[in-house]
Formats: sequence, C-alpha cells, structure tokens
Amino acid sequence: MRTHTTIDSPYGPLTLVATDGVLSGLYMTDQRHRPAEETFGPPDDTGFAPVVEQLTAYFAGERVDFDLPLHLDGTDFQRTVWAELLKIPYGETRSYGDLAASLGNPAASRAVGLANGKNPIGIIVPCHRVVGANGSLTGYGGGLDRKRRLLDFERGTADALF
Repeated sequence: MRTHTTIDSPYGPLTLVATDGVLSGLYMTDQRHRPAEETFGPPDDTGFAPVVEQLTAYFAGERVDFDLPLHLDGTDFQRTVWAELLKIPYGETRSYGDLAASLGNPAASRAVGLANGKNPIGIIVPCHRVVGANGSLTGYGGGLDRKRRLLDFERGTADALF
C-alpha cells in the first residue's frame, strides 16, 4: 500500500511517498525521473511525522544526517550505489569516479551516475553530494540550482534559507 503527502521546504514542495508505512520516495517539483503522480497512492499525512520532523531539523541546520527506515526500490546495483551515497558525510562531496572505486569498479562511473540519477529518496539519500571528477556540478534530478543551494547550505556558505 502506497500513500503520499506534500510538504513545503526551502527548495519548493516535496512529495513524500511511503510504501507499507516506510519512506520510499522524496520528490521535488519538476524532478527528472519523478514517477507519475498516480503511482504515489492516496494522500495521507499519517505516518510521515518522523520524516517531516527530521527534514525540518535538517533545513533548520539542526540535523546533519537522518535516522529513518527506507524502502529503496531498485536494482541490486542501484541499491548498492544508494547505500554508498548514505556514507557521504554532510557538507562533503564525492565524484562519480570515487563512488565507482569504492564499489570496486573504477570504470563504472557512468553506471554510478545513472543509478545516482534514479535515486528515489532525494536529500535523505544525498545524491546532491555527488559531483564531477573536477568538482563541477553535474546532473541532478532536482536541477543544478537546487543542487548548488543544497551544497552551499550544507557547507555553511548559503544565503539564509528563510
């Protein structure tokens, strides 16, 4: 059973999706690879309180990581990449090549990029922390402006969010 709710954030509305009561999606408006709205299930705020509480603390600069059960639906390779994303510390970045190397296949940076782009739980699974080999901002389903703003926020170099 899937349900969803929409919350406000400094980065625009976020749609939260739960599968059997476990967070399975966090999507931004106009996000690339955003599933069709009808797949989110009926609107229902019930059960999203811990997610909303932790996101609110994150956006207030009071939380640097998340402690939530996650339902990550993807291929084995995608789930492996997403697990690596969860290891990238707050305020830091890794290149696609770094992630590929950490998975034992330095030549897989392109495949890592594709898996990164399909991450269903943005922000919480921090795909925004992945950059090009030279540190450049490349590809982000929520848009490069949001990626830049998220990284600046985490590094403490952002203009005030509120």
